[in-house]
Amino acid sequence: MKKMLGKKTQAKSDKPAFQKPAKPTYMDNWTKAGLTPIENDFGVLFKREVRYPLDYLHGNYQLGQLFDAIALWEEAGNDHPYAVTFEDTLLFFDTETTGLKGVGTHIFLLGFLETDEEQFILTQYVLADPSNEAALLFESKLWQRSATVVSYNGKSFDWPQLETRWTLNQSYIPRLREQKQIDLLHSTKRLWKNDLERMKLTQVEQEKLGFRRNGDIPGFLAPVIYLDAIKSGIADSLIKVLQHNEWDLLSLVTLYIHSTELLFNQNKQDSATTYTNIGKWYNDLKFKDAGNEILSTVTEQFEKSETGLAHFYLAHEQKRAAQYTLAASSFEQCIPYTSIKIQIQAYEQLAILYEHRLKNYQSALHYTNVAIKLVETTEELDAKQKQNKLISWRKRYSRIVLKIEKES
Repeated sequence: MKKMLGKKTQAKSDKPAFQKPAKPTYMDNWTKAGLTPIENDFGVLFKREVRYPLDYLHGNYQLGQLFDAIALWEEAGNDHPYAVTFEDTLLFFDTETTGLKGVGTHIFLLGFLETDEEQFILTQYVLADPSNEAALLFESKLWQRSATVVSYNGKSFDWPQLETRWTLNQSYIPRLREQKQIDLLHSTKRLWKNDLERMKLTQVEQEKLGFRRNGDIPGFLAPVIYLDAIKSGIADSLIKVLQHNEWDLLSLVTLYIHSTELLFNQNKQDSATTYTNIGKWYNDLKFKDAGNEILSTVTEQFEKSETGLAHFYLAHEQKRAAQYTLAASSFEQCIPYTSIKIQIQAYEQLAILYEHRLKNYQSALHYTNVAIKLVETTEELDAKQKQNKLISWRKRYSRIVLKIEKES
């Protein structure tokens, strides 16, 4: 009988029926404030759109210079994390949220800036209220398009937050597509480590991009203003949040241009520290020729007091290339102009080079003695660090003394 009945087929369970939320009572008020209402199958949201010509000036840069930056990457043809081609669709992306983390944190503003090669187009989607979240996410079209998403801390915050909100609505809306990510906060840290005190986008704007905001709201007030706009139904202050988001997005474009020009050394004047960071970054990415050329240029063109780290990083590359005499010279030159911790590392490398590569045991012993005294007297190390380093250095000292005695 079981064979005659055949296999029981399991009906596919459809997605649960979606109940479209009611429209907020303040739709007209927000429309009068300058927002455009949008309705789709999942509810309502608001939209703001601004268009800019290619020669629109934001700080030191025209937006159209983005195409010059892309041309530099395309010509280089390397796989740097920030390399793109004209075939890539760049989508500059920023969000505003009601908090920093947690399931109860909503994205209330999705901001996008992109180009169609004739102009730049800013599109901002605003959450009408939390019950209309699916409408906001669906309208973003991130479920159907493929792009290279450029953000500032977006890889660590904005995009994961978007994924969380999308997961909570996945029963109704299409799956979120994975996108290539370029996070300019990472490049900012690589470029201006030990140069900029803070890495906030507003500080980078002022010190590197030639843009100063006039009348901007503090970022921490954005969620308060949004929640008040929902409660009161008045969106006048909310427009200031959109302006804040707009400046963020415009600065992403100019920061990408500026960073690219620095990486290609397109006649940009910056500090020895910045160019040292660039050289080290290229070396970390295994672009040794470019990295070593930049580090060498720093040691030749800047004041000695500014070149300590460049000599230090260059010395490591020279050692890896078996240029031991050059490496020893570079380590020696870095010592007067670097921190105590870097000096200790340099002395260690000098002791290693002279003991194992150059076979000059007297020099190895000299640098070992100097390092021991430095470790004993410095306040840069805690007691445990001092103890561990002194054990290592004294072992080295004893070994080198034995080698000298054997030669005698």
